[in-house]
Amino acid sequence: MTVIVAYDPRWSALFEEERARLFASTGPLLAAIEHVGSTAVPGLAANPIIDIMGGVRELGEVTRYVAPLEGIGYEYVPQYEAYIPERRYFRKPRTGQGPRTHHLHIVELTSAFWHRQLLFREYLRTHPVALREYADLKLRLAAEYGDDGRGYSDAKRPFIESILKRAEGNVPDTASALPRRDVCLAVHSIMSLRRAVSSVVRAHASHA
Repeated sequence: MTVIVAYDPRWSALFEEERARLFASTGPLLAAIEHVGSTAVPGLAANPIIDIMGGVRELGEVTRYVAPLEGIGYEYVPQYEAYIPERRYFRKPRTGQGPRTHHLHIVELTSAFWHRQLLFREYLRTHPVALREYADLKLRLAAEYGDDGRGYSDAKRPFIESILKRAEGNVPDTASALPRRDVCLAVHSIMSLRRAVSSVVRAHASHA
């Protein structure tokens, strides 16, 4: 279940501690390490998992550092590369060893992934209206989707994309990133599509 809690000032310190561990364990691999995601935005309610983005010059270099990362408690999760080929994803602790505390996303410094994550973070850090809207949306979606983490993430996407467009256009924080009606329609469309797919799957299974 997606749990959203009030902002905790300790998240910044937890990131800095992990940043030092990562630099120490990976040597020259990571050219930069950034705190991203909701825990990186002061005042923003978040799922209390520290999202970390590591920047490399060549993505192919990452495979040589899987063992050192496992040595400090990370688990390499390659299956998502079919959907996000430009990222190498690690999580901590390993599955079955307790609640998740860290996500590590390793991408190339010149990638769109790197640019978009920082752009989104900086916009929320400097635009309190957008921050409040995003917090409200996340709380509502977490309640609606419960254990469906994929559905929760998909339903946030229209808002995130709207923020990125505003950030790229340097739009001031004077109004909603998306009109509330448009956000609701986008979320409703995603939910309806997911319900329709689930119905088809169940119907197919009952006749199999």
